[in-house]
Amino acid sequence: MKVVTGVVGNDIHVVANRLIELSLDARGYEVFNLGVNTHLEEFFDAVVETGAEVLLISSLNGEAEGWSREVRALKSQYKGLDDVIMMIGGNLTVGSGDADEIVKKYKKYGFDLVCHQIDLNTGLDLLEDFIEKRGQA
Repeated sequence: MKVVTGVVGNDIHVVANRLIELSLDARGYEVFNLGVNTHLEEFFDAVVETGAEVLLISSLNGEAEGWSREVRALKSQYKGLDDVIMMIGGNLTVGSGDADEIVKKYKKYGFDLVCHQIDLNTGLDLLEDFIEKRGQA
């Protein structure tokens, strides 16, 4: 299964991005890593170009919200992305906030899976469960 990943917006957390890539690779995914400082449109272009089934965006500086609000709109603009799993993880807010509210907010933006302050392996387990339930494995 193909996954496009990278760090959204002005976030430069290179080490975490590399750990995500290595963890996905170890689980058997074909990974297309766009690196850091990636704009939302670049993620969608890469999903189309690679035929990826999963888009996994990460952010650790807490500023993902400002960069990720248009997921639903972009997904509808790009053809053939109806079945692409949209996932975001990391630290998804500046400061503190109610985790349940943060998850709801990102789901409203168009993400299928939201892993706010959840460790990487737990997040990838959630992705695999989601894929299995959808019958895409």
